[in-house]
Amino acid sequence: MALAVQLMLSGDGDLGEIVALSLRVSLTATALACLVGLPIGAVVAISRFRGRGAVLILMNALMGLPPVVVGLLVYLHLSRSGPLGFLGLLYTPTAMIIAQTILITPIIAALSRQVLEDLHAEYSEQFRSFCLTRRQTVSALLWDGRYSLLTVGLAGFGRAVAEVGAVIIVGGNIDHLTRVMTTAIALETSKGDLALALALGIVLLVIALGINAAVQGIRMTAVQQAHV
Repeated sequence: MALAVQLMLSGDGDLGEIVALSLRVSLTATALACLVGLPIGAVVAISRFRGRGAVLILMNALMGLPPVVVGLLVYLHLSRSGPLGFLGLLYTPTAMIIAQTILITPIIAALSRQVLEDLHAEYSEQFRSFCLTRRQTVSALLWDGRYSLLTVGLAGFGRAVAEVGAVIIVGGNIDHLTRVMTTAIALETSKGDLALALALGIVLLVIALGINAAVQGIRMTAVQQAHV
């Protein structure tokens, strides 16, 4: 433990590089997942159509996508023999971003759908009285539920930054290229370099605690705004 703390305080270059890549990959994946998942969640929340129940079941089921299966599917598409192999993205940070985006988009969509459906039920009469279009309704719901949706985004980021199965398949855990915190912890533990593994574990725990603190802070802000 002492060696791990010393490694963190010394500003070790390898440690900083791994943490920076982890944050870049996970933040980018979260942003892309929100761009896709939030509109999907909003549209499903306000729509009533045949088969909606099946869509909700599918959305909830996809929240539990096995990461290794996602990694395998992305690998098959990005490998040289796959349909997207010509892009040369396998074993790059971009491939890791794609895998994480696919993994957390259903989480963003399902959680935001529940939040926005509750809001829509509360304001549906007002929306009808204003004769808002579907696009205007979605925009209003996304803005009004922004604090709750931030917590959804943070939940997605927390899932992404802790992911190991998918990213190690498509990224390959290559030193100075695709090595992130979770894959580095697994590797360094197997090598017996517990100091670096513990240092990365501490950083990951700090990030997790920070996410939880941010979620609580946003919820408190939302409650205060609701009472104003």
